[in-house]
Amino acid sequence: MGSVELTPKQIVAELDKYIVGQYQAKRSVAIALRNRWRSKQLAPELKEEIIPKNILMIGPTGVGKTEIARRLAKLVHAPFVKVEATKFTEVGYVGRDVESMVRDLIETSIRIVKQEKMLEVNDKAKELAEEQILEYFCPSRRKDSVRNPFEILFNGGGDFTEKKKAEEQAQADISENEREWWRYRLADGQLEEELIEITVEDNNNPMVGMFAGSGIEEMGINFNDMLGNLLPKRPKKRKVTVANARKIMIQEEAQKLIDMDNVIATAVERAENSGIIFIDEIDKITGRGRSTGPDVSREGVQRDILPIVEGSTVVTKYGPVKTDHILFIAAGAFHISKPSDLIPELQGRFPIRVELTNLTKEDFRQILTEPAQALIKQYTGLLEVEGVYVSFAPDAIDELADIACRVNSQTENIGARRLHTVMEKLLEDLAFNAPDVGETTILIDRLYVKNKLDHIVVNQDLSQYIL
Repeated sequence: MGSVELTPKQIVAELDKYIVGQYQAKRSVAIALRNRWRSKQLAPELKEEIIPKNILMIGPTGVGKTEIARRLAKLVHAPFVKVEATKFTEVGYVGRDVESMVRDLIETSIRIVKQEKMLEVNDKAKELAEEQILEYFCPSRRKDSVRNPFEILFNGGGDFTEKKKAEEQAQADISENEREWWRYRLADGQLEEELIEITVEDNNNPMVGMFAGSGIEEMGINFNDMLGNLLPKRPKKRKVTVANARKIMIQEEAQKLIDMDNVIATAVERAENSGIIFIDEIDKITGRGRSTGPDVSREGVQRDILPIVEGSTVVTKYGPVKTDHILFIAAGAFHISKPSDLIPELQGRFPIRVELTNLTKEDFRQILTEPAQALIKQYTGLLEVEGVYVSFAPDAIDELADIACRVNSQTENIGARRLHTVMEKLLEDLAFNAPDVGETTILIDRLYVKNKLDHIVVNQDLSQYIL
């Protein structure tokens, strides 16, 4: 994982490709990530004492809080989960308990490690899958069973044996030549659309499904494994094309080749030392200074989150998981409440605080054009599928940025998400009529934007519902 060794400047540069502005927040997460790498270079006794410095992001919705954390995790191939603080309830009440965020992180980590391991054995799995498909078209010759001694005695012994061997050799040569012919056709892609019957394991177990959604998985009990081992797996025959059969067989063979115990051990270690948990809407569980006693949905949840964040051991179906070195990034708008409304113990577990700024007109313009996944690239790409080639004049981009900025200031500020609603309304007619207009090229300029959106922006009551 060479990307872990990126310097803070390089990490910020990578984040700049996808997220506009918010330099201070990018700096903070870059330093936190680099400190992880630094701690791994230390002696074990000192390394254990250094824990990640958790981050609290403060800023309105749509300014990039979640995206910064998500892109950071992708950059270093780290297990990442996003949870909403409002979904949790205090221990003893109906709902998800806070430890489920750690279980979700482990599941994500296992999925990542499993994909990596399956990729490593993909060539071998593909080779085995090809042999299975080949076996369908040209079954290999089975070895003859051991001959009865009486048969040798009564059929003349040696001469018969030599004759039989010669016949078998001739048959083997014919079979091998035929197999090579089928192998050539398979490699050449001549059989891709041929239907063949394959046998796959039926993993749909109705007994296991009875427990789905009952919350029993929150107790760390894996009923799928328990009942799956007791009940026999039923083979199921399917008729599929050679192309689809290859995909199914490669998955099955790769699954057989990897060591799941090793996958789980690696995944748990990676989650413990590289995992990132993003806790959104943490401002919604503050007491806001109005409660006279402990609040089940607020202070109680904070107190349950506290031991997870400060470092504890959570029991999962894959074994105990330590949270001491997991990086926690909490985020909230803090419109009504403020960070000091969090319980003091929890405030102390998020020593790095970063305030994200509201997006300006220039930020909106950059979001439309500069990032690798810029909105204009997304929308023009969708329309190009239908043969409609749309281009935006610079003055149109300025006008769109101005409209998004104005609507955010006049109504609710939803940050960059406002651009989605503006773009959807702007291109609504084009998207609807695209299949019928045929191949065409359209230039969108300031006048086009004004004609489509000005009457909505001017009418504030209307813009509250449409934009």
